[in-house]
Amino acid sequence: MARTRATVIKGRERPLWREWAAALDRPLTSYYLILGTAVLLIALGLVMVLSSTMVKSISETGSSFSLFQKQLGAAVIGLPLMILASHMPQQVFRLVGYPAMIVSAALLLLTVFQGVEINGATRWLDIGGLVVQPSEPAKLAFVLWGAGILARKDELSELTEWRHLLFPLLPGCGLLVLLVLLGSNLSTALVFLVTFLGLLWVVGAPGKLFVAMFGLVLGLALIAIAIEPYRMARVTTLFDPMADPQGAGMQSLHGRYALGTGGIFGVGIGASREKWGFLPFAESDFVFAIIGEEFGLIGTLLLLALFGVLGYAGLRVAFRVKEPFPRLAAFAIVTWIMGQTMINVGAVIGLLPVTGVPLPLVSYGGSSLITTMVALGVLLSLAKTEPQAQRALAARGPGWAQRALSWLGLENIANPVTGRGGTPSSGRAATARGPRTPGPRGGGTTAKYDSGPVPAGSRSRRNRRR
Repeated sequence: MARTRATVIKGRERPLWREWAAALDRPLTSYYLILGTAVLLIALGLVMVLSSTMVKSISETGSSFSLFQKQLGAAVIGLPLMILASHMPQQVFRLVGYPAMIVSAALLLLTVFQGVEINGATRWLDIGGLVVQPSEPAKLAFVLWGAGILARKDELSELTEWRHLLFPLLPGCGLLVLLVLLGSNLSTALVFLVTFLGLLWVVGAPGKLFVAMFGLVLGLALIAIAIEPYRMARVTTLFDPMADPQGAGMQSLHGRYALGTGGIFGVGIGASREKWGFLPFAESDFVFAIIGEEFGLIGTLLLLALFGVLGYAGLRVAFRVKEPFPRLAAFAIVTWIMGQTMINVGAVIGLLPVTGVPLPLVSYGGSSLITTMVALGVLLSLAKTEPQAQRALAARGPGWAQRALSWLGLENIANPVTGRGGTPSSGRAATARGPRTPGPRGGGTTAKYDSGPVPAGSRSRRNRRR
């Protein structure tokens, strides 16, 4: 008999919701949720880039596949990088945080003086004929660097004072924001600031400090908007796009036209009218509007559901891992991707001013796609550090990445827990950090007792009876 709403186990019916709960409790559920949603979003992004760029590609190059081929090439580059990152131990990410931050700051500084200007913004850098956007990999660099800084301070119990929470995290974020703003890229600066606030939140910053930093971020955003006339025009046309239908309000108006034309089920894939030169940047900033036009309300809700599952899986990792660095890095990656998604979607549907931030994994742009895929690879690797996942992977034996690092003589990196090659759960931790102390949001961060006698009052009832 086909199973519809319940299954029979030992003569009793098991409700369907219990089956879902059991499936979510499996050791590698977070890993497969992240992997599945990432693959679906990348595939959908390639389809939408092909659909939204065909007209523009023909007018610019004579081929309807020229822009799609670039995006496909970026996906081909990003896929092995994502797989490689998913097999790396967390110690590798901690080691590359500082070098990645230094290189990112240098590239952003070089972009300020020798960047490629497109549509009045200097956000791109020409490296050997390859045009890249350094602010995209800088997001991942800031995540790894910031998580590493706070994790080390947490391990040393230095997060009880506000100065340890802010330094050097705040100056590092401020440097990246300043360099990005010099290239007229306020939307990316906001993503950095949102990620900074996310790190402060998960590490357990006091409420007064968090509110102060939130006010600082809001004040900086208002100042950046006020000093640029075109940004102020976008804000004023947010509530009345018809006030300037051929200027500042044009993109917002045609984005809403696309969403309204799609209705419930859409006009069909490839049948968008707005992509025929009416909606500016339809393949990047406003690809969500094209999705709404071609797939309708149902398509946009399914897309948002995929991002919701991705965010849930990332937060699941952040709350289940025991060590500070995986928790901080996972939460920061989720904050970055979900925050950028909300900014992009909010601008398209008219809740926020029009910005130049792309929709992660879906919008056209090789730098954004590759960086986000690598970030998801990092998240996949962190998902393996969940306690249940570690035990399940330990039963399988060391993976190829751990064997390769051990073969190169990097046993400490291959297994930072035991200091030897093999699986993370094959031995005890090398050090004990004493009694558990109150940890930041998302769980405690210090081990309770690793070795030595059990203090009085900590024995179980059975031992006390004996």
